[in-house]
Amino acid sequence: MAGGPSIFPTLLYRDAKAAIQQLTEAFGFHRVAVYESEDGTVMHAELSYGSGAVMLGSKGRGGQFDKAMEGAGPAGVYVVVDDVDAHHRRAVEHGVEILMEPTDQEYGSRDYMARDAEGNIWSFGTYAPQL
Repeated sequence: MAGGPSIFPTLLYRDAKAAIQQLTEAFGFHRVAVYESEDGTVMHAELSYGSGAVMLGSKGRGGQFDKAMEGAGPAGVYVVVDDVDAHHRRAVEHGVEILMEPTDQEYGSRDYMARDAEGNIWSFGTYAPQL
């Protein structure tokens, strides 16, 4: 598959609307699509960052994926960013819980780690795996 990612982390949130707000405002993701039910429940959303994307939805909406994810713990997602320090400052300005300040790694990357409002761990760094 050329021209786009073929792997999309998929997360479920108790408050998907708040998650979308945090991911866009604090972490710089862009809304690609948000599909809601008649009662406003986020059924499916797609947020992009660079050439990657994450899909998310609301917990408790029914369906096989929701059932399979019931009781699942937090997930970890790594995102490549150009300027770790600027990205970190933006997250801090939005009150994100920082687990690791920007740190130079032995393998040449500069990374920081944060926890979103529902416990998922987001790592942002300059290391870009070459596939």
